[in-house]
Amino acid sequence: MLVSWNTTNQCNMFCDHCYRDAGARLEDELSTEQAKKLIEEIKKAGFRIMIFSGGEPLMRPDIFELGQYATRQGLRVVMGTNGSLISPEVAQKLKKAGFMAAGVSLDSLNPAKNNAFRKLDNAFQLTCEGMQNLKDAGLPFQVHTTVMDWNVDELEAICDFAIEIGAMAYHVFFLVPTGRGADIEEEALRVAEYEKTIARLMDKQKKIPIELKPTCAPQFMRIGEKKGLSLRFSRGCLAGITYCIISPRGDVQPCAYLDIALGNVKEQAFDRIWAENPMLQELRTMDYKGKCGICDYKDKCGGCRARAYYYSNGDYMAEDEWCLYQPPDARKR
Repeated sequence: MLVSWNTTNQCNMFCDHCYRDAGARLEDELSTEQAKKLIEEIKKAGFRIMIFSGGEPLMRPDIFELGQYATRQGLRVVMGTNGSLISPEVAQKLKKAGFMAAGVSLDSLNPAKNNAFRKLDNAFQLTCEGMQNLKDAGLPFQVHTTVMDWNVDELEAICDFAIEIGAMAYHVFFLVPTGRGADIEEEALRVAEYEKTIARLMDKQKKIPIELKPTCAPQFMRIGEKKGLSLRFSRGCLAGITYCIISPRGDVQPCAYLDIALGNVKEQAFDRIWAENPMLQELRTMDYKGKCGICDYKDKCGGCRARAYYYSNGDYMAEDEWCLYQPPDARKR
């Protein structure tokens, strides 16, 4: 099981697609002591991996202290970052604090396009330097790309670049319109391109030595299996089943893109929220509606619950309308 914590809303970039609408720090973000209590409760709940993200987590002054604390609790600690603040010294401090790896965002090999998307003039250069500094420090990293209609043709090239610079994995995120991402929904892939793109990525996976994983695209489990790939993942959509996320203020959500607060860790212990929340319990039943509910890939895929919620106007158990697959039972109707 893995959990993400948005450590702060503060960020030195202002990316068009940011689900957290990051920028300025929020006044009521978790304090150092509240964060340590959360870490203890995450461990108690049975989680093994904790992702420190943001905003930009490196803008939080106590991030190394908290990473070290989580490591001492027995958690495998990783960081999700834009990479721009990773100097050689920061890379060494991350490693010393116990961080096992970092996920670094890069959305185009065209510096102008990447920088415009991330609203920082030298974002591309700083991110590439950050990845090199991680490599020099011996800290594994992976590359993250959010796929849009304007960079979809670059994915294989970005993957090759990730391999060239020494990344251990390449993860491609498919936009779910939340936060600022709701303002650019028209730039997201359309349904017809969605599965074609997943298929391209699975074909690429056959040819490369590193892991290539589509995220917020659970249909990759079905498509990958049909292409003969042996995937190590338990299922596509993990929301509320083996994954959740905590906001800078302490709100627990099933996933980053399913913007529903289930409780706040300042008011209720995280392990209690994880075990007892009714919405999480419902997600774990996998009693989905529509074709997701009768699908032969229900256990392996599950459909994107956040996308189902967005496009059904509020039903997180609805079918995932972006899936083109017709289950055998649906064909008989």
